[in-house]
Amino acid sequence: MSNPSGERITGAETYGVPMTLEGLSVLHQVFRFRWAAWRNVPATDRAAIVAEAVEAFRTAEESGASALYSVLGHKGDLLLLHFRDSFDELNAAELKWQTLRLSDFCEMSMSYLSVVELSLHDSSLKLYRGLAEQGVAPFSEPWNAVVQETMERQREAMKPRLYPKIPENRYICFYPMDRRRGEDKNWYVLPIEERQRQMDLHGTVGRRYAGRVRQIISGSVGFDDWEWAVDLFGEDPVTFKKLIYEMRFDEVSAVYSNFGQFFMGIRCRLEQLAGVLDGSAPAR
Repeated sequence: MSNPSGERITGAETYGVPMTLEGLSVLHQVFRFRWAAWRNVPATDRAAIVAEAVEAFRTAEESGASALYSVLGHKGDLLLLHFRDSFDELNAAELKWQTLRLSDFCEMSMSYLSVVELSLHDSSLKLYRGLAEQGVAPFSEPWNAVVQETMERQREAMKPRLYPKIPENRYICFYPMDRRRGEDKNWYVLPIEERQRQMDLHGTVGRRYAGRVRQIISGSVGFDDWEWAVDLFGEDPVTFKKLIYEMRFDEVSAVYSNFGQFFMGIRCRLEQLAGVLDGSAPAR
């Protein structure tokens, strides 16, 4: 019996690929704003351009499907975040933005595509062990049936986490990351038991920040340049620093994790957009 990668699986081994559940499609868009060109636009025209953008995305903001943030630092000026049911709907939101006159003043500095993901390391290990003890071969018809039933049950139980609204918090911290696959350290060749142990310890740190930080993980393997996107939402940005710093000391982060650029943003309600583009920080 072989798994999809071609690796031979014997009855004494535990299948090593954890189940994952996928939910909403996610698109991050970071823009640099052409301030000089904007200043040359008459005030009445600027007001009309902003009003058009507000009207275009008002429903999406009210439903928690889109949110705008003022980005701190040199990496961009505006972050537009979209949660949708499919890539097709993300593409529609992207194209809708391009039709707006405001987009003429926005230059894309980065984008990131992913899907909300829950990795079931613990459930997978228990399930695979139980099937192995019963002598059920991986990828056999009985094995596939049990895995499918388990995933359907988990998907229903996890629906609120798979299909969230964008949190209302004032601050966002967004960054992409992946697991090392080098010659010396390779996360993907560790036994599933060891990966589950490390992820359990990793999750223990995050759970200590429950109520202060809302975390949404989305998977991007095959979709973008990294393997996951992490969005942290909260009312105190220093809490992001403390959480990420503490996680640096657990094994999975210290040994097996790589991180991309970090983006910090302040929530900008659409009714605040005109003020932000006039140079005022978003009010609380």
